[in-house]
Amino acid sequence: MLSFDIRSLEDQAATVNGALSADDPIWIDGDLRPETEVRATGRLSIAGPGRYYWSGAIEGTTTVPCRRCLTDTTVKVAENVHVLYAEAGDEIDDPEVYVVAPKARTLDLRPAVREQWILAVPRFPVCREDCKGLCPTCGAELNAGACSCPPVVDARWAELRTARGTQN
Repeated sequence: MLSFDIRSLEDQAATVNGALSADDPIWIDGDLRPETEVRATGRLSIAGPGRYYWSGAIEGTTTVPCRRCLTDTTVKVAENVHVLYAEAGDEIDDPEVYVVAPKARTLDLRPAVREQWILAVPRFPVCREDCKGLCPTCGAELNAGACSCPPVVDARWAELRTARGTQN
């Protein structure tokens, strides 16, 4: 459950233990969605009049292309989150503060979970540390073996090669 009754927070903090599914309508086109769901845990409490604080963690897995060879790579995402909510009208200039409608009865964590997930997913993962990538000439995957292209020699380094006495 990622929606909380604000009035219940007046008595005691709430335990956050819920999931945002990959097919939830909160996701929009272009988002890096999780494989199945994003687990959200932590504690939601009052942080002053009209203010609420969620401290916890999100975790899940997603599939993104390797930055070197473009092979689909499953990545585990785990991130600590600290989110502040404040009622509208508090002259909030901080874009990291989530606005709560005045006199709202519930606090929905789903938008914050979505945003924190998008920020936490690594943009340039590698399938493995020794990934050789793709040949810049023919596009062959070099992890499967060498391609038949001749080695690319950068003319800008010719003087250095001459000074060292090497050909390649």
